[in-house]
Amino acid sequence: MPALARARQREAKRQAVLQTAAQLFNERGFHATSLDDIAERLHITKPTLYYYIKSKDDILLECVRSALVMMQAGIDAVRQDGGRALDQLMACMRIYAGIVTEDFGRCVIRIGEDPLPAPLKKELRQLKAGIDHEFRRLIAEGIQEGSLLACDPKLAAFMLGGALSWIGRWYHEGGELTPEQITDQAIALLLGGILAEPRPRTAVVPRRVKAAASGRATRRSSD
Repeated sequence: MPALARARQREAKRQAVLQTAAQLFNERGFHATSLDDIAERLHITKPTLYYYIKSKDDILLECVRSALVMMQAGIDAVRQDGGRALDQLMACMRIYAGIVTEDFGRCVIRIGEDPLPAPLKKELRQLKAGIDHEFRRLIAEGIQEGSLLACDPKLAAFMLGGALSWIGRWYHEGGELTPEQITDQAIALLLGGILAEPRPRTAVVPRRVKAAASGRATRRSSD
């Protein structure tokens, strides 16, 4: 077999190891999953497993990194295509939500980088920061173009990212809604809210102020 074909075959098998490991991490948790569990699910021996990975930490690192790299690549493609900031933001939200319903994306949300040694966390946090920065920039551009209401881009990006990330916590395959349907509704709710129509803000009046006002009205009526 030519060297290129062997390399492709090995990479395909390595990806199968990562995919299976991600599924087990999401099902059982990182600490409750052993390399023996992964090898058993793949129907291979533990020594064979070591041909494709170094350790359980290495597997988690690759799973989380893969999801974050896919997110960043998708966002970069959207940015290159251009268009209104609002349309770009919605496209990026769709990419983000889609990935957190997949095995690697759910690893980012359910496991994260916390189990990893400190040196390995730095790269993953930089990738996350890059994605957050893109959301902030799109929100700021949306405000400038008038398609988004004036707000704090940093807080808005945290809110959008947090809400979309939470999909990865509760999503399960085979539910009533497909990932696409969940994504559509999530984007509509996050950008449009749930009010039937805009309403003016009502100031909250403390009870003691209401009581004082009521007392004054009673005295005036008795005069």
